[in-house]
Amino acid sequence: MDDPRPAPTPSALTAPYWAACARGGLAIQRCAACARFVHLPRPACPYCGGDELPFTPVRGDGVVHTFTVVHRAFLPGFAPPYALAWIDLPEGARVFGDVTGCPPAAVRIGMPVRVHFTDRPGFGPMPHWRPL
Repeated sequence: MDDPRPAPTPSALTAPYWAACARGGLAIQRCAACARFVHLPRPACPYCGGDELPFTPVRGDGVVHTFTVVHRAFLPGFAPPYALAWIDLPEGARVFGDVTGCPPAAVRIGMPVRVHFTDRPGFGPMPHWRPL
């Protein structure tokens, strides 16, 4: 049976992110001018306006900064409840994603997590976060 969830649509801006995922790693933009990490991908740095934002590999460990548990289905294929979180990385970036590998009610602020990938048939590896 096909997965009814909508697949991401990579663009020229996000293609390097998805290419890193395909290699089993996580890479996010880092401004060449001010050295700050930027996530979600943008064409210009929100901190200094710089327009050189190459994708830089990061370790993929972090801690939950904040989260929400979704209890309503807004799109086909997303079965509530599920947890969405902002994750603080030790490199100084904050990234967004879902927390899997535990019940949504077990997610906590400060919880250590690590990125992992699941293969989406017809698309490729998708990043998720799970407790350490």
